Amino acid sequence: MPVEVRPTEFSMVFFDAAEIQGIVEQLVSEIGLPADLAVVVDIDETTPMGRARVASVDPLVITAESGAFEDVKAPRRLSVPGTTDVLGKLLFSVRDRLDPAFGDPPLDDDLTLAQSSAWETYCVGRLGRLGHPVQRQRRLYQFRNRHGFTDAADAAFDQLWTADGLTWADITSISDGALAALPA
Repeated sequence: MPVEVRPTEFSMVFFDAAEIQGIVEQLVSEIGLPADLAVVVDIDETTPMGRARVASVDPLVITAESGAFEDVKAPRRLSVPGTTDVLGKLLFSVRDRLDPAFGDPPLDDDLTLAQSSAWETYCVGRLGRLGHPVQRQRRLYQFRNRHGFTDAADAAFDQLWTADGLTWADITSISDGALAALPA
């Protein structure tokens, strides 16, 4: 699998393109993406902000602001667990999009905040089951902010977090069910 990290050399952050490439290669294999899938990771090192997204699935291009990969305790340094978390979540969403059985979710920019949170919960839960460190409480709090601080939202979160083999319809149904339980 060809993985390209851009830029190849960093001048504003202390990142190693080969290290990021290795993380992507490991994740692509573990997640079960096609072995011949070409991946481009385009990093904007000029901003400490933390947005990362799939810019294109065909070809697969992930764009990230350098803050998405930085160690919060050591600014401008790469956080391997943080980078794995960000890239793993995105690569699981790509795997879902490439699977015809998953369904046809809207483009990322067209997702509601609740849908995005539900799908991220599903992706990160699977990443954790691969043995990578994930921040369950952080994800639960994010999910509750989008679905309410209710027992129904917590049950929906647990269902998404522990699930495998869900479709887009399943994810939206679980999310909608949690939203429906909100007090009027």
